Amino acid sequence: MGDPAARWPVALTVGPYALLALLTGVTVAIKRSEGASLIVDLVLCGLTAAWMLGVFTLRPAWRRRAPVMAVFCAVLILLSAILAIRDPWFGCFTPVGYFYAFRLLRWPWQPVGVGAMAVVAGTAQAYDVDKSTAAGLVTYGAVVAANAVPMCAFAWFARRAARQNEERERALQEAREANRRLAASLAENAALHERLLAQARDAGVQDERQRMAREIHDTLAQGLTGIVSQLRAAEHAGDDPAAWRRHVAAATKLARESLSEARRSVHALRPEPLRSAMLSEALAGVAERWSALHEIPVQVTTTGTARPIRPEAEAALLRIAQEALANVAKHARATRVGVTLSYLEHEAALDVRDDGGGFDPALLDAAADGLRPDRGGFGLIAMRQRMESLSGTLQVESEPGAGTGISARVPAERAEVGV
Repeated sequence: MGDPAARWPVALTVGPYALLALLTGVTVAIKRSEGASLIVDLVLCGLTAAWMLGVFTLRPAWRRRAPVMAVFCAVLILLSAILAIRDPWFGCFTPVGYFYAFRLLRWPWQPVGVGAMAVVAGTAQAYDVDKSTAAGLVTYGAVVAANAVPMCAFAWFARRAARQNEERERALQEAREANRRLAASLAENAALHERLLAQARDAGVQDERQRMAREIHDTLAQGLTGIVSQLRAAEHAGDDPAAWRRHVAAATKLARESLSEARRSVHALRPEPLRSAMLSEALAGVAERWSALHEIPVQVTTTGTARPIRPEAEAALLRIAQEALANVAKHARATRVGVTLSYLEHEAALDVRDDGGGFDPALLDAAADGLRPDRGGFGLIAMRQRMESLSGTLQVESEPGAGTGISARVPAERAEVGV
């Protein structure tokens, strides 16, 4: 019900006294004109005013006590009934009882109080009805019902409206709470989104760094290694001008090719050998140039029906072939190398095998874990990263004295038209 003291307007607090004073004045005027005694009527009016003043008006805190207000209304209804029975014009005082019953009584006592006050109002209205006859009693009952039924119905509808208002208030409160939780969730999601964006940016930076590291390793590092090798060979051929010029020319060509590949790597362009040739042709060209440079025979074989696959897959396989051949030149001391490109039903496979000295694969695992970075394992690690980025696989088979085999496989998804 809230705080009744804060809900009662001044008019409803003072109005009952004004109405009671008016009816008391009417009683005095009528009774004096009739020569009747005024003592009982004045005492009843005084008791009614004193009851309202002492229990309700001067005790705002009591209005929050349901039992006290129930007693207050019951006594007020009784005093109103006595006044109405003695003087029917006190039926005009019944609206005060209705106000108090509606505002102070709780359900289910509210319709009881309203009904009792309606009986008082009906009794006052049926004052002249002869209640000693059946017709009089029926008339009296009809008058009382005419007062009680609509007032009790109004009390029921008021209760229903109050409950609906309470339900709406609860729904609004729940909606506010849901909105608050939603706002908190949105704020949390926004913060999470920011963290995810930051992580994505960091991951993108890391991926780009790894890509650049692989590209630098596959272009500049390999090229510089070849250049150093050719320059050393030129130093050893000091007494042979033709051999010296051949090695210097080879170093110059490697420098130009490495510079071109470095530029393409920075801009994430396709490798030069793939710009105008299929992968099988590009592999053959790379192997031919490598064989001429290092004087080691290379056999290139293509199996299956050659078909274009995704450009990034072709570039990855070409880079792996270049890295594998570079490793053979640096470490294997091989006498022959075989490169096989296989177009399978769902995969494209590249196998590079040599008859060199081989190595212990455990060293590769240590390099991958960062435990032995000094053993030159970055090239093989870069190969594996390339394959994993394309949902492919890389396998390395080797043992000391038995050569090395590298097998790379990627899904053979066809390239889109126009790529």
